[in-house]
Amino acid sequence: MDYTIVRGEIKAGHGVASGKGKDERYPEGTLKQQFQHFLERGLDLSDYFMGTINLDISPCSYKIKKPKYFFKNIDWSEHIPPENFYFFDVTLFYKDKTYKGLVYMPDPETKEDHVQIPNMLELILPKIKGLEYGLMVDIALKKEQLAIIAN
Repeated sequence: MDYTIVRGEIKAGHGVASGKGKDERYPEGTLKQQFQHFLERGLDLSDYFMGTINLDISPCSYKIKKPKYFFKNIDWSEHIPPENFYFFDVTLFYKDKTYKGLVYMPDPETKEDHVQIPNMLELILPKIKGLEYGLMVDIALKKEQLAIIAN
């Protein structure tokens, strides 16, 4: 399996995935609300922290190739229309340890709120002690799933 290693900076996000963003529509976070919809389709996120790590991979960007999971037309909220979701395998390297997780990507074509810049990847991982905004970390992505484009 071929992997691409890319370095990125951990940045503050909108805070809606975890519920830290104080959006009254999603007091427990969007991931918690989406959890059951993903589980019903075969993706169990129970081993992961219910929030995302926002990784800015600038100046690189990405191109979707073949996601590990693709869920279409998920009607998870009464506040917005149904969305599509992509998931890709990811490994994060931090302090001589590796953490396996997923890149979580609401489809930009169906997402109405909290849109990400094209250099930002949202990572779903187990809780990792010590990660903070401004840290530079490396991740590995499967080339067959997500292409990294050097700009």
